[in-house]
Amino acid sequence: MGFLRRVAGVSLRDREYDFLSTEHGDYYPFDGPGVFLAHAFPPGPGTGGDVHFDDDENFTSRSNTGYVLFLVAAHEFGHSLGLSHSDDPGSLMYPVYSYNNPDTFVLPLDDVNGIQSLYGPNPDTDGDIDKPQPPTTPDACDSTLVLDAVATLRGEMLFFKDSFFWRSYPQSNTPQQTLITNFWPEAPTHIDAAYESQQSDRVLLFKDRRVWAFSGYDLVRGYPKSISSFGLPKRVKKINAALYDVESAKTLFFVGSSYYSYDEAKKTMDQGFPKRVHQTFSGLTGKVTAAFQYRGFTYIYSGPYMFEYSLRTGRLFRVLRNSYFLRCSNF
Repeated sequence: MGFLRRVAGVSLRDREYDFLSTEHGDYYPFDGPGVFLAHAFPPGPGTGGDVHFDDDENFTSRSNTGYVLFLVAAHEFGHSLGLSHSDDPGSLMYPVYSYNNPDTFVLPLDDVNGIQSLYGPNPDTDGDIDKPQPPTTPDACDSTLVLDAVATLRGEMLFFKDSFFWRSYPQSNTPQQTLITNFWPEAPTHIDAAYESQQSDRVLLFKDRRVWAFSGYDLVRGYPKSISSFGLPKRVKKINAALYDVESAKTLFFVGSSYYSYDEAKKTMDQGFPKRVHQTFSGLTGKVTAAFQYRGFTYIYSGPYMFEYSLRTGRLFRVLRNSYFLRCSNF
């Protein structure tokens, strides 16, 4: 479907695609900048299938400083084709705007299933293995879920998986799932590790050989940097997990079956490292996939399991499922 701007009240083909302001004759007035970006009418006679955009919004081609027109239009075209809102936060039809890079956007599986339930599968693309597969939204209720990273943020817990993360608040038993780029538009996705540096009040995200640092929502000037800027050897290609220890103000970087210790105050690596993980963390023989501290305990993730330790003594207290903190809310 081509997209053109309607000029001088002339309809395009059999549907109208208009940029309009405030009251515009359809009993659904726009409100100026923010909140209501656009609206569409479901298929039918008259206004059926029409799409109206608020002309007072700051629409952009791909910048996250405004609203990407491609994403807004695609969402509204979904309505004009008969799709309702979805409760999947990764879906294009989710009722809250989410930034996504239009150059790499792939229609999520939830939307593919929705449109195919109305119109059937596209016979021209079935079996096309060269095209990217529709992304799915991670499910906290999946007992086999392996998290990419876990971190804290000013009392919250953050659980990362693929392009998403869950925010868990102390006062709520229901974690909130959102796209990473909704919170940090310049952040990478499918990260390897994350931690909160309480020394600098920053959250650091790691992917491959680079690290991103964020203060609030903003990328810190000078980032992303190479992970070798911490003093890690050049041979280290990625970090599997990172853990900030409140008591010592040291950060542990897990790499394969070993770990390094970084002094946040001195900005240097500690002598005598790397050490073998199992020498400090008894009973932990699998790959470390995530790590964080909470209320004085150290939690090391390995696959779908989590090991609870005292970092000071190395004592193992419990082996738990990932769902101990990241609770399933489908019940």
